[in-house]
Amino acid sequence: METRRTTGKASSLRWQILRQALLRRPPPHIPEEDQSETSIKSISRKTSRGFNLIPCQLVEQNDAVAVEETNLSGSDDHPRPREARLCYTLPTEGAPTLFLTQRVEERAYLGDFEICNRYNVDNTGLVCHWPSEEVLAYFCLSHADMFRSKRVIELGSGYGLAGLVIAAITEAVEVVISDGNPQVVDYIQRNIDANSGAFGATRVSSMTLHWDQEEISNISNAFDVIIASDCTFFKEFHNGLARIIRFLLKKEGPSEAIFLSPKRGNSLDKFLETIKQNALSFSVTENYNAEVWKHHQAFMHGKDSWPSYEKDHCYPLLVRITI
Repeated sequence: METRRTTGKASSLRWQILRQALLRRPPPHIPEEDQSETSIKSISRKTSRGFNLIPCQLVEQNDAVAVEETNLSGSDDHPRPREARLCYTLPTEGAPTLFLTQRVEERAYLGDFEICNRYNVDNTGLVCHWPSEEVLAYFCLSHADMFRSKRVIELGSGYGLAGLVIAAITEAVEVVISDGNPQVVDYIQRNIDANSGAFGATRVSSMTLHWDQEEISNISNAFDVIIASDCTFFKEFHNGLARIIRFLLKKEGPSEAIFLSPKRGNSLDKFLETIKQNALSFSVTENYNAEVWKHHQAFMHGKDSWPSYEKDHCYPLLVRITI
């Protein structure tokens, strides 16, 4: 089997990604081979295209230069990051278009890390629209009957595409789109407001939900379906995630959590061990959708472009969890 090659060690390239995120502009006098975009793309898991299952186009993008000038002048201690408004055309007859606002920054803000430390959350929901979320949204779109007349909550939702898709096309009774990072939840609420006309009778709301928090009795055993994508990478959150699944799922009648997560080394396996320890049952399916599988095979055999694609890190497995 052909092995992907990079110029430079993986650890060195990851440090360069971090350096580029933290600095306002590329540092001068860096050897050309260390600035190789090919090398960085081969090690970074971030991608703008992903599985390309739901057609998407840029509608509007704010001016990054103006934001930077505001910051340098000292007139605004908290400059607004560069953002883009995207239009998603759902590949289902009669489905509405959805508009999502998200960040498109290539550098990090120190304030983001302050929020992460304060709330004990990670920053990944702000980084980009992750491919597993698109796959989850497409899976939900393809299984609309699963959510009809149900109460649904999305965990760790990032910008909320999957939850918005469910709200727009499945006739769910209620959809709650949640994340532990309050900055992310601000984006979720903006996206809910921007698409409110697409939800019909479905109640849609945002929620700041940390998987370890205790004071959430109003939603105890309240949901028929939980959905989540790529939420199992950080092992320190596994216990809280398993706990919140038990806490949120209805005890009476059929209920389940639907996760789409890449293996990412042993992180998914460790999460499934935690699921068993919490007296929950699960199944794992590799080939769960013909269109997703077709794209996966094309990436694996080099027939489609995703420079850093690796099955272990990029292809989400379907995990279904029940009480």
